[in-house]
Amino acid sequence: KNNLFTGDESQPEGEETYRNPTEVKMSQIVLPCHANHCGELSVGQLLKWMDSTACLSAERHASCSCITASVDDIHFEHTIGVGNVVNIIAKVNRAFTSSMEVGIMVTCEDLYTDRQWKVCHAFATFVAKRTEAGKVQLKQVFPHTQMEQMEYSLAAERRRMRLIHAEIITDLLSSSTAQLGTEYQDAVPAERTRVESVELVLPPHANHQVSTFGGQIMAWMENVATIAASRLCNAHPTLRSIDMFHFRGPSHIGDRLVLKAIVNNAFKHSMEVGVCAEAYQGGEPLRHINSAFMTFEVLDSDRKPCTLPRIRPEPVDGKRRYKEAIARKKIRLDRCPDIAAVFRPVTTHCHLFFQMYLSYNNVSALKLMDTRNNWILTSEKNKVRLYTLEENQMLSFKVEMHVSVGAGQTFHLLSDLRRRKEWDQHYEECEVINQADEDDTLYRVATPSVSKRGKGQDFILLASRRKPCDAGDPYLIALRSVTLPTHPPTEDYTRGEVLCAGFAIWEESSTVTKVTYYNKATPGVLPYISTDIAGLSSSFYSAFSACSHFLEANKDSVAALPPFSPQHSSNNTVSVKL
Repeated sequence: KNNLFTGDESQPEGEETYRNPTEVKMSQIVLPCHANHCGELSVGQLLKWMDSTACLSAERHASCSCITASVDDIHFEHTIGVGNVVNIIAKVNRAFTSSMEVGIMVTCEDLYTDRQWKVCHAFATFVAKRTEAGKVQLKQVFPHTQMEQMEYSLAAERRRMRLIHAEIITDLLSSSTAQLGTEYQDAVPAERTRVESVELVLPPHANHQVSTFGGQIMAWMENVATIAASRLCNAHPTLRSIDMFHFRGPSHIGDRLVLKAIVNNAFKHSMEVGVCAEAYQGGEPLRHINSAFMTFEVLDSDRKPCTLPRIRPEPVDGKRRYKEAIARKKIRLDRCPDIAAVFRPVTTHCHLFFQMYLSYNNVSALKLMDTRNNWILTSEKNKVRLYTLEENQMLSFKVEMHVSVGAGQTFHLLSDLRRRKEWDQHYEECEVINQADEDDTLYRVATPSVSKRGKGQDFILLASRRKPCDAGDPYLIALRSVTLPTHPPTEDYTRGEVLCAGFAIWEESSTVTKVTYYNKATPGVLPYISTDIAGLSSSFYSAFSACSHFLEANKDSVAALPPFSPQHSSNNTVSVKL
């Protein structure tokens, strides 16, 4: 069968009989009792199926009870009709100390035409429940296939984003300059869309741990959000996306769950609905259980989005929610859901949100290259190997060597691009433009002309550093081009571009390190390597041999990286190809 996570119809050699031990599959035919008034599967019902499948996968790995901690943003690409079959696959991508990431893929199958299509994918975080012996220490996940290795590697970066998600959103909203729109005479008062519902948690709503089933809470939240959206447009809305669900506390049998929803803002073809769930028992105060933001559309008979009425926000809190919805829409547009497939220009202020998402995409792109296993060895000289890979009419190359230097020191020396000109003849100049934080630095790099007649090239590069999350990870130094209006192209240089490049540094022993350099060759980079690939030159081998000598000569060096200056971290405007 097709690889549902990649769309690849073939499987790597030797993987035909392999099955991930944490993988759980669920297939359900959609019955009328699962559907809404349009004959389409209720998203709330789908969320329940997704959560239960993912929980089974998590518990298979943990060998104990697990609870849902969060579900990352979900984008629904298609709806599912009555009579279709829903196929859900869940498997643990990576386990940390007591939490794990579970990848969930949902596809739909038409039994009559034998056609399958993707509905959505999501990443859920589950936490192993404490036992009488104390906190559970999860065993590691050992990736077997190339796809598992890729998801294992990216899971660490996604976890990093989750841990600072609240801080990122707070920073973005505090720096938002969104203003209230023009007052429209036909605008719908936001108060008209307000919905409040109370659900009594009964035994059928509980999981096997006697807590309210997380999927049930999400389903109730989706229900009230749909009612709020319907009140704005007087039509049946279609849910397109859900921002992260984050469970802030448990709910139990006997709780009264208070569910509230209101339309925060309406745009031309979509609206954002804010929804929250709170719980109480008896006379106790309300406990915040969960919050989410859901984006709805209204489709016409041709399945095209309709123009929506404007919203008139309530004073004070309503105006705040109105402005925050504009900021969150900008997040959805500017972040990149699929770094392997989407490359588009974005212009924005480089505050914490965009800094972190640019860094995330930078590192994730390098991790994707590092997990490829179909590189072709082109040549080898002086223990330096040159590999190439051609995919989607794009040529990439990697250079691999071993050095007798500790991995940490190798990472330290290669992280500072200012020192690269000590061993790389292609680095003529290198200056620090901005030190965004301890992990991200902006550099301007100048390189000489290849032909010795034309202009040299210069690059504005974002360098993102990552130390290993655990013993199974490499050190990473990811590089990609950004555009700074404060540093426009000059007459002396042609502005070059780096889509994805960098170093993966693997510790093989305390004194031996494998260094791998990757580069997705753009027209600006290709002239420097083309003769090496063709076997007509060995300049790249000379450069990396010089790199090896540089590392070994400085293996005891304690030279410092560029100092971090937080006061300068948000003064630039950045346009980035994502």
